[in-house]
Amino acid sequence: MDFQLSDDQRALRAGIRELLAGRFDRDRMRAALDAGTDVDRGVWGELGAAGFFALRLPEAEGGVGLGLSESVLLFEEAGRVLLPGPLAATQLAAGAVKGAAEGGAVVAVLDEGRPVAHLGAADALVALVGGVVRVLEGAELRALVRGAARPVRSLDPLTPLHRVTAPAPAALGDPLSGAGADAVRFRREGALLAAAQQLGSAARTTEMAVQHARGREQFGSPIGSFQAVKHLCAQMLVRAELARTAVYAAAVTADPVEIAGAKLLADEAAVRNARDCLQVHGGMGFTWEADVHLHLKRAWLRAGQWFTAAEAEETLAADLC
Repeated sequence: MDFQLSDDQRALRAGIRELLAGRFDRDRMRAALDAGTDVDRGVWGELGAAGFFALRLPEAEGGVGLGLSESVLLFEEAGRVLLPGPLAATQLAAGAVKGAAEGGAVVAVLDEGRPVAHLGAADALVALVGGVVRVLEGAELRALVRGAARPVRSLDPLTPLHRVTAPAPAALGDPLSGAGADAVRFRREGALLAAAQQLGSAARTTEMAVQHARGREQFGSPIGSFQAVKHLCAQMLVRAELARTAVYAAAVTADPVEIAGAKLLADEAAVRNARDCLQVHGGMGFTWEADVHLHLKRAWLRAGQWFTAAEAEETLAADLC
């Protein structure tokens, strides 16, 4: 059995990497950070035009007609560059929210009392309530924001959060019907896409650590020649590759238990790799100018979204019974 990426999948990954390199490189990421811009509408529109959000919609509905495996590749690339915004919610709701498939709408998600990310930039809110998916837009969304939302402190400067007081289900719009209407499936697939972003971040911090270890010298030698630094970098690579295997496998099977395991491994890889990358960078890793802290903060935040470690562990434990 061959689990290598196909030529089309490699081309898809290369295409989104090239797009992000041109539209959201480090300079633009830093500019967004300085400006406090969590969703760049220009980038969002270009992602929509490239098929990022419509990737899994059937061709008959104007989509690309691809699957979860291809979505994982795109989200991994987004995680590498720390692209902010509710990417998973927007893609998962692309068939239900007008304009979302084309990148003309930003969709946030309200899930089980967790803080809502990017609510201020959202054109629609998907609420996972009572096992069904409800969508709130327009005046109803604005009324909810005014009356039931308050900002809370976020670890990540590019991911603003709001705490929303849970209103009655009737105040969250009518339940959706058809594909994407199952809140359990919506949450599960959102967790896998978040895991793919964590994987991208873990891979990127590994590269950052290795690059720094090769270029930084102490006592006349690159620090990468020191055994302790070699071990840190090797451990980072192992974590990232283990997470990659789990995330890719879960994308193929869409099995709930495998998705829980993939989220658990990817969260660990993203957080621990960012910490080890900071360690390799030494004192400069703690500075605002270094990007290491941004990967760590995003990894911490994303680890609490969709599936927490405790929830993933409970899913895995239940499967053993």
